[in-house]
Amino acid sequence: MVESQCAEASGNEDQILVRELCANGACMKVDEVEAKLDAGNIQEAESSIREGLSLSLEEARALIGRLEYQRGNIEGALGVYDGIDLQAATERLQSLADNNAARKNRPRDSPTSGSQHAASLVLEAIYLKSKSLQKLGRSYDAAQECKSVLDATEKIFQQGISDVQVDNRLQDTVSQAVELLPELWKQAGYYPEAISAYRRALLSQWNLDNDCCARIQKAFAVFLLHSGVEAASPSLTSQVEGSYVPKHNLEEAVLLLLILVRKYSLGKTKWDPSVMEHLSFALSICNQTCVLGKELEETLPGVLHRVERWNTLALCYSGAGQNRVALNLLRKSLHKHERPDHVVALLLAAKICSEDSHLAAEGVEYAQGGADDEQNLKGVAVHVLGLCLAKQAKASSSDFERSRLQAEALKSLEIAASLEPSNPDLVFDLGVQHAEQRNLSAALRYAKKYIDVTGGSMSKGWRLLALILSAQQRFSEATVVTDAALDETAKWEQGPLLRLKAKLKVAQSLPSEAIETYSYLLALIQAQRKSFGPVISVSQVIQKNQKKKKTI
Repeated sequence: MVESQCAEASGNEDQILVRELCANGACMKVDEVEAKLDAGNIQEAESSIREGLSLSLEEARALIGRLEYQRGNIEGALGVYDGIDLQAATERLQSLADNNAARKNRPRDSPTSGSQHAASLVLEAIYLKSKSLQKLGRSYDAAQECKSVLDATEKIFQQGISDVQVDNRLQDTVSQAVELLPELWKQAGYYPEAISAYRRALLSQWNLDNDCCARIQKAFAVFLLHSGVEAASPSLTSQVEGSYVPKHNLEEAVLLLLILVRKYSLGKTKWDPSVMEHLSFALSICNQTCVLGKELEETLPGVLHRVERWNTLALCYSGAGQNRVALNLLRKSLHKHERPDHVVALLLAAKICSEDSHLAAEGVEYAQGGADDEQNLKGVAVHVLGLCLAKQAKASSSDFERSRLQAEALKSLEIAASLEPSNPDLVFDLGVQHAEQRNLSAALRYAKKYIDVTGGSMSKGWRLLALILSAQQRFSEATVVTDAALDETAKWEQGPLLRLKAKLKVAQSLPSEAIETYSYLLALIQAQRKSFGPVISVSQVIQKNQKKKKTI
C-alpha cells in the first residue's frame, strides 16, 4: 500500500505538498526524490522509489508524475505519464486479480488488496495526465485519456465497482474521472460524445455518491436544455426492459430534474435552488406548469419560504388555466402579515383580476400597489391597471361611472405606452379600448401599427383590423384583410377568422358565400376533433386522477 503523508495541505489538489511516501512497510522522504527530479535525473528517481518502496515501474512513475503535477510542473508530469502503458498495466492487474481470486477462492472479478492499490496508482496517474492535458488546452487528448481510465476500470472490475469493496483513493479517482469526461468532450466540441459520456456515467456501476451523481444529473439536464444539440435516443443495450425511454431532449431533461427533486425531498442530497429554476423553465416550455405545481407542493417544509412557494404555485396554476386557485394563493401571499408589497405577486394578481369584470375592482388595487414601485416594472403595472379599469367599466351600472373608468383606462394605457414604447401588447390593447369606446379612427391607427410592429405574424391583429373596418361599414376591405390573415395563419388556428369572414359575407348580403365559409369552418372543426380528440381541461384531468386514487 502506498500512502502520502502531508506536512501542509490547502484543500486544492494542485497545491498539496507531499512530504513523505510510504509503501509496503517502508517510507522515504520526498525531498530526496525532488532533488533528483530538479537535477533532471528522472530514471534515478524512478529507481530510488522502486527500490525504496518495492514498487513496479508503472507505480513508481505514477508517484513521480503525481509529485511533478503537485509541484505545478505540468509538462514534466506529462513526460513521466507518457511512459506508463495503461493497457499493459490493466491486463497485468486483471491477471493478478484473477490469480489471487482463484487462489483465495474469492469470486471472480474481485481484485484483491494488492492489485487494487496498484490499480489505484496507475488509474490516478492517467487521470492526472488527463487533467494536465486539459490545463494545456488539449481537451480532445484529455478526453481520450480520461475515457481510457474508465475503460480500464471496467476491464479490471468487470462486474462494476459497486459490487467490489475498493479503497477510497481508487473510488475518488474513478468518481472524478466519471464527472470530468463529459466536460472534456464539451470543451473539445464533441457533443454526441459528451451525451454518451453523461449516459455512461449515470447508467454504469461506478458506485458514485449521491452528491456526485446529483452534479452529473444536473449538468446533463442543463446541457440538454440549453446546448441546442439534439440528443439521439439511448442505445438499445443501455435500456432496461420495461423502463421509460425519453423521446427527445426536453423529456430527458425533465426526467433528470424530477429525479433530482425527488432526491432532495428524500434528504439524499443537499437542496439546490437552481434545479427548481431549470425544472420551471423546462415544464413551462412544454406547458406542464401543473406538474411543476405538484412538485412544489411535495417539497419539504423549510426548503422554500412559504411566500415564495405561494407565488411560484400561483404562477404554475395560472399557467395551467386555474386562475381562481392562483388568485387565492396570491391573496395569502399579499396579506398584510406576509409580503403585501411584493411587486411580481401584485402584478400577477392584477392580471388575473383583469380577465374577470367581477374581480376588476380588486385588480385595480393590486395594480395601483404595483404602480407605486419605481423600478422597471412600473410600465407593466400601469398597463395592467388600464386593463383592470377597462374591465371594471364593463361591470358598472352607471353611465357616468362607466365613462370615467373608460377614460382612466385609456389614460393608464397611454402612460404605459410612453414607459414601454416597444411593447406590441400595449399597442393592441390601446386599439381594443379605442374600438370599444367607438373611437374608430384611433383604433384603426393602433391596429395598423400593431400589424406593422409584429410583422403581421399575429392573427389577432388582423382580426382586430377587420372588425374595425367592419364597424366603419367597410365590409369589402374587411373581407380582404380577413383573406390575407387566413393566408398567413396555420390551418388549425383559422377558426375565429373563418367565423368573422362568414359574418362579413352575411353583412354584405352574400348568403351563399357565407354558407360556403360556414361549411368549411364545420369541416375544419370535425377534422380537429378526429386529429386531437375532445379537448380536456386541466381541471378535468385532475378530477379524473383524484377519482382513480379514490378507487384504488
